[in-house]
Order: sequence, then C-alpha cells, then structure tokens
Amino acid sequence: MKEIRNIVELYDKFRLDGTACALATVVSVEGSSYRRIGARLLVGADGRYTGGISGGCLEGDALRRAQRAIYQGMPSKRVYDTLEGEDREIGIGLGCNGRIEVLFVPLDFGNSNNQIEILRVRLDTRVPLLLVQTVTVPAGEALDGKLQEVPLHSVDLPLGRSRVHGYTDASGRRYERLYELLRPELHLIVVGDNYDIPPLVTTALHLGWKISVIGQRRKFTATLSSVARKLYDYGEASALTVDEYTAVACMSHDFDRDTQMIEHFLPQSPPYLGILGPRKRTIKLDGVLRQNGELRLLDYNCLYSPIGLDIGAETPEEIAMSVVAEIISVFRDRSGASLRHRPGTIHQRVGE
Repeated sequence: MKEIRNIVELYDKFRLDGTACALATVVSVEGSSYRRIGARLLVGADGRYTGGISGGCLEGDALRRAQRAIYQGMPSKRVYDTLEGEDREIGIGLGCNGRIEVLFVPLDFGNSNNQIEILRVRLDTRVPLLLVQTVTVPAGEALDGKLQEVPLHSVDLPLGRSRVHGYTDASGRRYERLYELLRPELHLIVVGDNYDIPPLVTTALHLGWKISVIGQRRKFTATLSSVARKLYDYGEASALTVDEYTAVACMSHDFDRDTQMIEHFLPQSPPYLGILGPRKRTIKLDGVLRQNGELRLLDYNCLYSPIGLDIGAETPEEIAMSVVAEIISVFRDRSGASLRHRPGTIHQRVGE
C-alpha cells in the first residue's frame, strides 16, 4: 500500500502542474521476477517517476514505453521474456529467467474513474478488496485501461494471490482479466514509551505500516512524537481496536502495564501478539490473567513470546528489525528461516 500512496502523491503533483502521465502495472508473471503481479510504476512526460516493476532492469525501457503511451493516448502492453535467454531487444540482460507482462495506461486527469482515482478511494480500506482489469483482448480490439472493484469472491484465488483469468465470450473472442487482491496496510500497535520504541516505529513506517503507540504521554519524546502520528495514553487504549491486519507488540518493560494491555487486546484475537522479555515473564503474566478472569495467554495460538526472530539482536535497532521481520513472516505465513533452506521457488506458486 505504501507504493500506491507514493504513486497517488506524485499523480497529484502531475495534475497540479499539468504534466501528462501514465501508469505501468505488472499484469502477469511466469517464472522468476523481482516484483510480482500488481507492482506499479507511475511515469510523467517529464521523466519523473515513482514505484517500480522490477529490480531496476526494466525501468529504463518502461519509462520510454509509458511516455509513448502518453503521446499515443491509448493503453498498450509489453512482454519482457527471458525464459529462453536474455532479452536483447531492450539491450539488457534481466537475469531472472522469467516472462513479465506490463500494461501501460495513460491517465486522464478529467476522468474521476481513472486507475489512480480508483486506487485513491481504497487506500484506507481495512478489508481485502478485489480489483479487475482487462489485460488481453482479441486482435483488432483496443484495451480500455479500466480498473474496477468486484465482489471479493468473484473468482477463486489460490494462495490468496492475484492472477490472470481467461474467458471466451459468446462470439468466441478470447479475453484475459487480471484479478488483483488489494490488502489493507498492516496496523502495528506498539505498547511502550522507552528508548527502544522509536527504532521499531521508524522501521515499520519505512514499510508503510499504520502505527499506533500506547504509553505515558508525559514520556513521549520529541523523536517519537515526530515519527508516530497516533499516540495514546494508557487510559486512551480502549479507543484502539484490532482487525485481521493488526499486530500488537507489548514492549512497555512494565509488568502491570503489559497486563492491562493484554486484558484489552487479547479478547480481540489479534493475528500477532508479541511480548518483550523472557518466557518466564510471560508465564507469570498468564498466571495473573488467570487469577483476574478467564483469559488464557499461553493457550493463545498467535502469541509470540519472547518477541522477534532469533537473529541474535542486541541493540534497539536490531531488536526492531527482529520484531518487524517476525511480523512480516506471520502475515505472509512463512517460517522466517534462511531462504537457502527453502526448497523450490522463493515465491510459492499455485500447484506447488
């Protein structure tokens, strides 16, 4: 979602100064690719751009083709194919052994339903959305470049991955549509106000996550206040609710505060509940919670204690990396182990 926010921001600048622009979107991937389906690149006629559709190897050619789409005033598609070798046509070696299709759509500032405007109104969604656009049409027919939302269960998406579906109309004409799953940005609720909180907040913000921090308002430093826009005193924590895209990290270093926050958040069943400190501290927390009521902390399947991945983290900055990496692994349903131990491809594919 961060990439989309950056694209919307630059689009608004283009609109303000009247700079024509086009949107490039990865609409199909076969084999290996640095970016996946749905990766976007916004390009202005003046050469400014944001986003990305590869690790940098396609962007030069994509910039030229996006500008061509602007001047032609119609969508077009380009296939970059290195399954059989290097793509010499664009003068580079991709080295990824993949086939990537990119759709280039010129944007009309006067169209309130252009692709950027469709994305803009969905930036703050807290539920997954399904977007669709036609990416292949019969010979002689032009792509319309339209993006629209359809009901979430319109098509089957194995592994929850965006994918292309083909269909044939009553006249026997063949089309392909890209169904893209747009997930909400992750909401990280951090409990704590000590010096180890700003590195965690800063790291998460770089990823484009939504951040809420709970602590003692009088202890919020200028540094923390400058990076975390949503700060809550402990007495205001009841205003925060959990959804399926929320992670809660208890890092207050205060046993009573952690108990209080767990009593509030655990009944909401966060997909990730991390607690800083040794396991024996969490066992003690569980005992207190059992005495206070019906909560069973140690029985909770989404409990991560001690918090973070085992990377030998020592400094606040390293701990922040450990915690953020663990949260990503949980929400992507991955082990967090080294990729060298993973059999097969980096990104799991349908049928594997």
